[in-house]
Amino acid sequence: MDTLTSQYQSSDFFDELIDDKGAPRAPAKQLLGYLDSLSEEELEKRRTNAEVTIQEMGISFTVYTEEGNIDRAWPFDIVPRTIQASDWKIAEAGLKQRLTALNLFINDLYHDQNVIKDGIIPEHIIKDSKNFRPECVGVSPAYGVWAHICGTDLVRDEHGDFYVLEDNLRVPSGVSYMLENRAITKRVLPELFENESILPINNYTSQLFDTLASLSPRDIENPEIVVLTPGIYNSAYFEHAFLAQQMGTELVEGSDLYVDTDDCVYMKTIDGPERVDVIYRRIDDLFIDPEVFDSESVLGVAGLMRAWRSGNVALANAPGAGVADDKVVYAYVPEIIRYYLNEEPILKNVETFLCDDPEQRAYVLENLDKLVVKPANESGGYGMLVGPHSTKKEQALFAELITKHPRNYIAQPTLKLSTAPTLISKGVLEPRHLDLRPFILQAKDTYVTTGGLTRVAMKKGSLVVNSSQGGGSKDTWIVETKGQ
Repeated sequence: MDTLTSQYQSSDFFDELIDDKGAPRAPAKQLLGYLDSLSEEELEKRRTNAEVTIQEMGISFTVYTEEGNIDRAWPFDIVPRTIQASDWKIAEAGLKQRLTALNLFINDLYHDQNVIKDGIIPEHIIKDSKNFRPECVGVSPAYGVWAHICGTDLVRDEHGDFYVLEDNLRVPSGVSYMLENRAITKRVLPELFENESILPINNYTSQLFDTLASLSPRDIENPEIVVLTPGIYNSAYFEHAFLAQQMGTELVEGSDLYVDTDDCVYMKTIDGPERVDVIYRRIDDLFIDPEVFDSESVLGVAGLMRAWRSGNVALANAPGAGVADDKVVYAYVPEIIRYYLNEEPILKNVETFLCDDPEQRAYVLENLDKLVVKPANESGGYGMLVGPHSTKKEQALFAELITKHPRNYIAQPTLKLSTAPTLISKGVLEPRHLDLRPFILQAKDTYVTTGGLTRVAMKKGSLVVNSSQGGGSKDTWIVETKGQ
């Protein structure tokens, strides 16, 4: 009898659940066996249940369009992605190593700049970075940590090896969807959680709270922590509200806070002003303080940088941390790890061509049809050229952009991104490309989520996984199999 998985036509890429002989990989055996035991009608019922759950829970994201902002239900695939726990231990160690080195790098840039003096990274790369903040020079955040919450994007190649695609150290988003994906999956496939050795992820919000609390400038038992949001029209507002609610902290907008003459931050409450110790800010640097950055910003708090520089409030992530997620800086991260830690990188970078270098730029311009070109400081899949899927007109436009502003662009080979079975229509599984965004918390201690947010390119053959670009998501299982 044909089953769901026996009809599955794997691609020419590394498939994370099914090997090239059509057999389930070890961490996917129970999952695929269970899915095969369900009738087509039962599977469709589970998928409908997931959609209803998403509607009931109000899990949404906002897409910005020319017609205005559109709220959309979170796109979700009910077939989880499975990763062997032993493979994940290597990735986890690599992420801890990488983020330790990146925080040492950021701290060095705002103090002695030894990494530049010793010739590890050219001075002009930092000087021309849109995310280097001269206003942060000389500040020493607690534990020397600037990027407290990081979302590092991982991909797997044709051999199943993990590579770092990019680091997000400014205002990384998506962790709430990782947690909600697990909640939905537990509703639609509850039986599997009774027998499978799926490692838990539900302690993230308590770890986030502990990380933030450890940053408090006051040595008090219950520091006042707030989540600072730009407001309901922000694309990640669902996440801001979710995390504040889960941590039991206040969700505030800039107008709810003020800085007094003592350079401390206060929250307006019914009972009068209440001093704030830690701000988990979900607002970009340039909007957080109209006294220092954009004078027209109504999202931030006047005097906030003054309070932070005085050591009276902690900001997570610290302003200026984004200097390390510049995609040009990314190319230097292996050397940064060697420089600060005297260790070989555990996780590899994707081969990267810097358009700032004349030789590398010439190669990129000759091979635009084969490469992926990315702007140095964009996120969300915007401003990219995916060479093999581009037109001659698009290639000509990017050639012009690169020639005009070479520092602003990098290029990478088109990766053979791994795939996983995805339920595309009733009873039909098809391979779709995917990536993974684990979240790393760093302050007094370092935590890495067990897995992360898996994003899926729902369009056949597409490599673009961002939800804003039509991508979807699925639960990520780190599975302990026998013999580990």
